[in-house]
Amino acid sequence: MKGIYKRGNVWWIRYAGPDGRIRFESSNSKTFKEAQVMLNDRRKEVDEGKEPIPLKKIANHSFKELAEHYLLWAVRQKAFRSKKGFVEQLMNTFANCPLRRFTTMAVEEYQTKVITKGNTPATANRHLATLKHMFTKAVEWEMVEEESLKRVQKVKLLAENNKRLRYLSKEECNSLINQCLPHLKPIVKTALNTGMRKGEILSLEWEKNVDLKHGFILLSDTKNGERREIPINLTMRETLQRLVRRIDSPYVFVDGEGKRFGDVKKSFKSALRRAGIKDFTFHDLRHTFASHMVMAGVDLTTIKELLGHKSIAMTLRYSHLAPSHKRKAMELLDDSIGERTIQKLDNFNKKRVNQNG
Repeated sequence: MKGIYKRGNVWWIRYAGPDGRIRFESSNSKTFKEAQVMLNDRRKEVDEGKEPIPLKKIANHSFKELAEHYLLWAVRQKAFRSKKGFVEQLMNTFANCPLRRFTTMAVEEYQTKVITKGNTPATANRHLATLKHMFTKAVEWEMVEEESLKRVQKVKLLAENNKRLRYLSKEECNSLINQCLPHLKPIVKTALNTGMRKGEILSLEWEKNVDLKHGFILLSDTKNGERREIPINLTMRETLQRLVRRIDSPYVFVDGEGKRFGDVKKSFKSALRRAGIKDFTFHDLRHTFASHMVMAGVDLTTIKELLGHKSIAMTLRYSHLAPSHKRKAMELLDDSIGERTIQKLDNFNKKRVNQNG
């Protein structure tokens, strides 16, 4: 194509500016197609009477450099702990890879790698979402050209099975608790008796969140940003009262050195194995709480408030566990148009027959 030529491995473009002078500009790309797109853009700008602005030369940054800057920025976010974990896992694969070398294929292969390790599509999607946002910031910070971002953004999220509902029976709950190590047992009990998320539980502070006097746990820093109050039942009260409250740490759940637990994944998996429970995650303790509340006859609106769901649609996934509310509805219908109404109709029809007979 006229106006495109090569210098070494990089394609350059040549075009006439608004003043008629010939301009020379590097596309910073080894791909002819990218140079062609750039030349067409420049010619379009000239035709519109605009002064083409040459691309700012960007250094060849690595993914490791981006990760360092991104983690410094991400500290301000609520989900920093989980996001940090995703970035660290991405680093294991892409640390020394230049940002310009990222291709759609490379990212899709990483996506497959996450799945083949036994992770769920939801987990793979969190990895991808983190990577896409990192590249968005990289473009904003002028660490890479927008073309690299476009290649990463082409990768599609996987379909997630959000309908999964796994919960434990009362017997399984007791078995799991009995198999928990001393540090894990009160954490699991808290999950089963409050329906709180793991992050919310491990972040609990005595002064900030726990009010034993009035009997509730107050959560202000929640996933959806809304304040939530959870009543403390007898089991939860006894669990909290048995914990040693350290003066050198504000947190409820701490290790032997007074440091809050970052995660309990390994000890939880070990407890599940000893209890013989399969296909179960810590988050499923939240499902267990909600499921047993529904089966006990608690209305869905109350459960929605306890779980901190933004909409009732999220809580409706548990509705099939509560056939009693359907039975009550039919009883109300029975009172309205049931036997008494039918009896009245029958008497009316008999009266008409007698009158006509």
